[in-house]
Amino acid sequence: MLSMKKINKVFKTDLVETHALREFDLHVKEGEFVAVTGPSGSGKTTFLNIAGLLESFTDGEFLLDGIDVAKLSDNQLAKIRNEKIGFIFQGFNLIPDLNLAENVEVPLRYRGVSSAERKQRVNDALEKVGLASRQKHLPSQLSGGQQQRVAIARALAGSPRFLLADEPTGNLDSLMARQVMELLEDINRQGTTIIMVTHDPELARRAERNIQIVDGQVCDFTMYQPQAEAVVEEKSEALEEATA
Repeated sequence: MLSMKKINKVFKTDLVETHALREFDLHVKEGEFVAVTGPSGSGKTTFLNIAGLLESFTDGEFLLDGIDVAKLSDNQLAKIRNEKIGFIFQGFNLIPDLNLAENVEVPLRYRGVSSAERKQRVNDALEKVGLASRQKHLPSQLSGGQQQRVAIARALAGSPRFLLADEPTGNLDSLMARQVMELLEDINRQGTTIIMVTHDPELARRAERNIQIVDGQVCDFTMYQPQAEAVVEEKSEALEEATA
């Protein structure tokens, strides 16, 4: 479903050239649940932005659902983003003046979905996350875990092919984090592909596959574990030598 081959992302200023991703390779099959970990500055956010069509890449090949992303116009990218990708953010990104139903409905309005269908999709999405009875509540009237569930419902309402979750439990206590993770696991079991960036090793272990990004490259932890650790250590040592 998602295939990245030798993706490079270089940020340039007048004085500095920063390589955020280097020869980055990753293949995610439809229906997978992949957890992405790595130290700060390793390239996780850049990868997520590129995967979500929010950011371009310098060179390489990126196929999303069989489509060559590099050949698409801005309007075509926006259309795919709106129709196939769901985003779940650490900060929830709910609109404080809108109630739960209205927050979930917003992306559907941009897609031109009819009023009747919007209402049905909103109801179904909030039902899935256990908040159908609170549709008229404002975000401020909910706990952090409930707000994150609303954010998940907003993503689900668009019937995305896959979800990109950026630290979806980062602002939650351990109990709420586990509840959100259980919800994501249930969504995945229903067929939605999920890529989740997390710093929590316990949550990462619950995903079907773990990858770690180190120095802009991916280390797939479905490899034999000592081998994967050796690869990470080797890359970390090389980075230390390069920056010494």
